[in-house]
Parts: sequence; structure tokens; C-alpha cells
Amino acid sequence: MNGWRRLLLAVVCGVAVASIYAAQPVLEPMGHDLGLSPDLSGWIVSTGQFGYIAGLLLLVPLGDVVADRRRLIAVHLAATAAGTALTAVASAAWTAFLGLAVAGVFAVVVQTTVAYAASVSPPAERGRTIGVVTSGVVIGILGARVVTGALADVWSWRSVYAVLAALSVGLAALVLAVLPPDERPGGHPAPGYRHTLGSLGGLFTERLFLTRGIVTFFLFASFGTLWSGVALPLADAPWHLTESQIGLFGIAGLAGALGAARAGRWADAGRAAPVSGFALVLLIASWAAIGQLTWALWLLVIGIVALDFAVQAVHVSNQHMLTSAHPERLSSVIGGYMVFYSLGSALGAAATTAVHAAHGWAGSSLLGAGFAACGLLVWAAGGQAGPARPTKSR
Repeated sequence: MNGWRRLLLAVVCGVAVASIYAAQPVLEPMGHDLGLSPDLSGWIVSTGQFGYIAGLLLLVPLGDVVADRRRLIAVHLAATAAGTALTAVASAAWTAFLGLAVAGVFAVVVQTTVAYAASVSPPAERGRTIGVVTSGVVIGILGARVVTGALADVWSWRSVYAVLAALSVGLAALVLAVLPPDERPGGHPAPGYRHTLGSLGGLFTERLFLTRGIVTFFLFASFGTLWSGVALPLADAPWHLTESQIGLFGIAGLAGALGAARAGRWADAGRAAPVSGFALVLLIASWAAIGQLTWALWLLVIGIVALDFAVQAVHVSNQHMLTSAHPERLSSVIGGYMVFYSLGSALGAAATTAVHAAHGWAGSSLLGAGFAACGLLVWAAGGQAGPARPTKSR
């Protein structure tokens, strides 16, 4: 797969995941406009995330059933566009929640896209491709914080969802027009949907899948601890930063995540397991710098770069190992794996605000480092098992 096709798939992932996280910087005006009380505004983001988990379990396995994942990507993008468009024009809270739920369910186009990219790539380049494509996910999560704030300041929060709808429609057309079909090889008939859905349970008893999943659970719990909690101390004394200023720290996260795109090449060379171990150690160390936020913003920036580099490096390595072990069921294994990602992110987001309220940013930093240490322990206890030798290009 050439570079510009990888870039297109990365953009698909970025736009899709942004439809879930775009509300975070505009919760206050969005909730006010829809007539929601402050204690209910949090459901704006949660609705999309719950929809996403449902999509992981119910829609992602379709990628192992349909004859061409490319068409499935286009359909999911069109449905995401419908959900974001409904949110943009919503005049009542229930309409917005419906639109957000639809967008969240079909945002799992991210996992179908990763499975498609892995399927059409030569085995020796699979890690590189996954690294580039999944970088779009981090760009969507972190970049949405910066772009959403800028659009909302110029127009309104509705413009954010209108732009996402337009981008999704355009990408759906582009995917069909320029990407090669992902057709199942002859002699390998597609399994039925019920069979594919039922076989998901078997993955959770497999050592490689379970250990990489648990590592990911703690990995993204640590990630969620930072990005769901860092706005609290930055908005407080001594910094008193505005929402737009806080959003700029996402740029540091982007730098770290994009730097980890090379993790795919390391995985192709058979170094996925040791890279994961090193990255988890780096993740723990990053919290030593992040914990100094209350007196040194430059240390926070260094810590953010290190944390996002570590998270993306482990994430890419995990997906490379799992897709190499299960080339015949790429969509199902990625969908099941991402359940751990969603649950870990949710735990980190919920825990960091409670811990910060009780123990300040020092408590949140210890929480994030603790999650990272748990991930390292799981890796050391058996999570390093898996394919270690690169496969020759076909």
C-alpha cells in the first residue's frame, strides 16, 4: 500500500474518532443550548462512547463477513455523517443524544479501516501500515480538542458537527473511488454473522489476546487519567488557563503519538514485544514529569510527549501481534481488542476526577503511574508472548 492511501485511511480514522470526542471542549455551551443541567452534560460524551462499545461488539465483526471491507467503510462513514448532521441541527436534547449515539455506533469504522489496511498490506509492511493508519486515531482524539475550540469560537458548537458530517460524506465517496477492493481470496468463504459474533467469546480465553487486551486496558486507563483530568489543574491556580490555551497541550500529545508511528516498522522487524516493554517503562517515567504540573509547565509538555509516544508504540505493537496471529479474522480480533481500550479509557476518565478532588494532581499522577505499572506487570507475566519474527513480503 502506497503512502497516500495510508494517509487517506488515517484521515478516515481521525474524522471518525473525532465524532466521539469533539464535544469535550464545548460541553458547557452545548449543554446550555440543549437545555441540559451541568450534571447531565457529561452524558453528551458518554452517549457516543456507549454507542462505540455497542458498535465494537455488533458491527466490527461484519468486516469478517462481507466480501469487501472497503464498501463497509463507506457505509459506516455515511451513517456517521447522518449522526453528526442530526446532532448539528438538533433543537432538543433527545435529538442530539440520538445523533451522538448513531455517530458513536458507526465510529467503529476505525477498526474496520485498520482491518482493511492490515488485509491489503504485504505481511512485511503490516506494522508500518497499522502505525500510520492508527496515528489518525490519536490525531482525531487530540486534534479535536484544538480544532473544536477554534470552530466553536468562530461560529458555534453546531459548526463542528456540520464539518464532521461533510468530511464523512466526502471520505465515503473517496474510499470507494480510489481504494482497491478487499475481496476474500477464493476457497475461503466468509463465515456467517452469527458464527463470527459467537466466536468472539473464544478470543477472550486465548492467552495472547487476553494478555495484550489487559495491557491495553491499563495503557488507556493511564492515557485517560491524563487527558480527562489535566484540564482541572491547568484551569486552577497558579495557571488559570483558558479552554483554548489548555487545548494547545494536545499539540504536544500529537508530537509524541506521531513520533511513535515508527513502532510499526519495529514490529515488522520482529521487535513488537521488547518495544512494548520499553514503552511501558517510559509510560511510568512520563508521570514523574507530568506530576510536576503545578510548578513547571515545560515538564508537563515533556511528560505529555513521552506518554503519548509510549501509548501509541504499545498500541501499534499490540495490533500488529494480534493481526499477525489471526489473519483470517482481522475485524473480529481488532473489535474485541478495542473493547479493552474503551473500558480502560472510561476507567481512567472516571477515576481521575474523583482522585483529583480528594488528593489533587499529585494523586492523579500516582493513579496514572499505577495504571502504567499494572500494564508493565501484565506484560512481564506473559504479555510479551506472540509472533516475534517478521514475515517476508509476498
